[in-house]
Amino acid sequence: MTTTRARLMKRTKRWALILLGSSAVLLVPWMVVLAVTLPASTEVHHWSLAWIGLDVLMAAGCAATAVLGLRGDARARLTASATASVAVLDAWFDITTSPVGRALVEAVASAVAEAGLAVACVFLALSKGRQSEPVVRG
Repeated sequence: MTTTRARLMKRTKRWALILLGSSAVLLVPWMVVLAVTLPASTEVHHWSLAWIGLDVLMAAGCAATAVLGLRGDARARLTASATASVAVLDAWFDITTSPVGRALVEAVASAVAEAGLAVACVFLALSKGRQSEPVVRG
């Protein structure tokens, strides 16, 4: 990589990080606005589609991570990261949208399974094993 290109990449990364930090700060007042203005309950159209969509994303992430990982493709770390995020979001919404009682117990049980999936995905995302060789089938 040329010196000019390296400097441009470093500057771009720095600005991206500054943007992320600024976004974190700006989201705080936005969360306060939402907490004050959002209704306590609402009617949701396409409720089942929203839930199925999260599960489709999670299944696709699991499949992509498995295929890429078994092929030794380093991009499996990216799909594992995304899949962990989807699993955590699914667990969050399961719990926070469930009424008290049996539905909440079921949501918590599902969240435990999703947390296990998220932990496995984070492990894969952070692993630094050899990425250049596919997994040998034995």
